[in-house]
Amino acid sequence: MYNISKLIFSIISVTIVSLISLIGVFALSLKEEKLHKILFILLGFSGGVILGSALLDLLPESIEISRSSIEELQTFIYITFGFILFFILERFIYWYHGHGHHEEIEEECKRIRKMELKELIALNVIGDAIHNFLDGMIISASYLTSIELGITTTIAVIFHELPQEIGDFGILIYGGLNVTKALMLNLLSALTSFIGVLVIQMAYSIIENISLMIIPMACGGFIYLAASEIIPELQKERNFRRAFIQLVFFQLGIILIWLLNKLI
Repeated sequence: MYNISKLIFSIISVTIVSLISLIGVFALSLKEEKLHKILFILLGFSGGVILGSALLDLLPESIEISRSSIEELQTFIYITFGFILFFILERFIYWYHGHGHHEEIEEECKRIRKMELKELIALNVIGDAIHNFLDGMIISASYLTSIELGITTTIAVIFHELPQEIGDFGILIYGGLNVTKALMLNLLSALTSFIGVLVIQMAYSIIENISLMIIPMACGGFIYLAASEIIPELQKERNFRRAFIQLVFFQLGIILIWLLNKLI
């Protein structure tokens, strides 16, 4: 049965996630060295949160809501599909983004310097909009499964969005936009997450077991993000002390998800 409270929870969550698009202003106010320190820790922690959400939260929930051996088999098919979907999204649609590091942003801009500014901005904003649309769908489907799953999924999305939105904002600034325009475009692309919520809510009224597809797809997508986007970034660190610190925060991210599963 349709539950209005789950819709409200979904809207509150995507509102919080959407507001993260404004973090670019905060990033600009920090000295580059301080920003790097924050992102250094945040990247490790977000990797642990996302991988922990996939393996300790979304995967068990996907299996639990399966009502037959056939649905269990379908669950792993959807996980695989989610992994491939996020690969396509990152590789062919949304490749103009970094994790907020100044060097990465400059490297991306050098790589695309021959591209028309309008084309660069359009590709970045469209790719970000699609990504946020999927985030909205995942969050909404998680709440339809359970409030607890919705909360932990929202936390995972938030920690993924923090460094990513800084990177997106930086690309737009280095691409030639002023702060106000870059901020507005980032915010507009973030608002597509509300459309994702509405799509899932409407689909739920027609297909009651929509969570059987979306939750495992989200699991596959989160595994992809952790394994092919965040962990490779962590592996670039050659300083043993810094690598160890990132490892600690990576593990803390996993522990956070485990604790949330125990507490809520």
